[in-house]
Amino acid sequence: MKKVFLHTLTIRIWHWINALIVIALMITGIQLRAPGVEEFARRMAFWIPEYSMAVLIHKYLGYAMALSFLFWVLYILVSGSFRVHYIPRPSDIPILGKQALYYLFGVFQGSENPFIPTAEGKFNPLQKIAYGSVMLVITPLIVVTGVLFSDIFFFRGIIDWLGGIRLLDALHVVASYLFLLNLIVHLYMCTMGHHIFDHVKAMILGFEEIPEESPSKH
Repeated sequence: MKKVFLHTLTIRIWHWINALIVIALMITGIQLRAPGVEEFARRMAFWIPEYSMAVLIHKYLGYAMALSFLFWVLYILVSGSFRVHYIPRPSDIPILGKQALYYLFGVFQGSENPFIPTAEGKFNPLQKIAYGSVMLVITPLIVVTGVLFSDIFFFRGIIDWLGGIRLLDALHVVASYLFLLNLIVHLYMCTMGHHIFDHVKAMILGFEEIPEESPSKH
């Protein structure tokens, strides 16, 4: 096994702060969509804020998420990591099918992952597609619609131009569900390192232990 440096300190700090923001937004978002969850939570001895407080928390955490997203965009562009880690390369094409088969079947049969992360490329082709979709499509959608929702009177002109409050609501909810689905998949994928907690440790320490011999070159 050898250690490979994958995540800078800046990205690691951003990741965990952003994760807390996202989780808090999801909890308060569920409360806003289903106010009756308050009574259920109390019966289960879980604390959640009152509805009016949840509205404020959701609103200001939404602003925090917008700032977090802007920081991420600036950082990956200035640091060059967008070009290095997120843009698909011709060399990704041969491994795309192998990676899909690994996730569908190989991982349950004890097969080796066809992709080994390196400092020059830490995401496999499917991860690039997934992260690119989440960070460059879903996140901007949920941020923009959320900001517009934060003051519908102030942004009324823009909301009407976009198609009205119902369309805005639908876009925000769909983006939220897609974000939740991504979170579930992301948590599952976190367990698929050489050891179950390797990916989590890498996001804390920056380094990940990988096999000395790569089963395939990337």
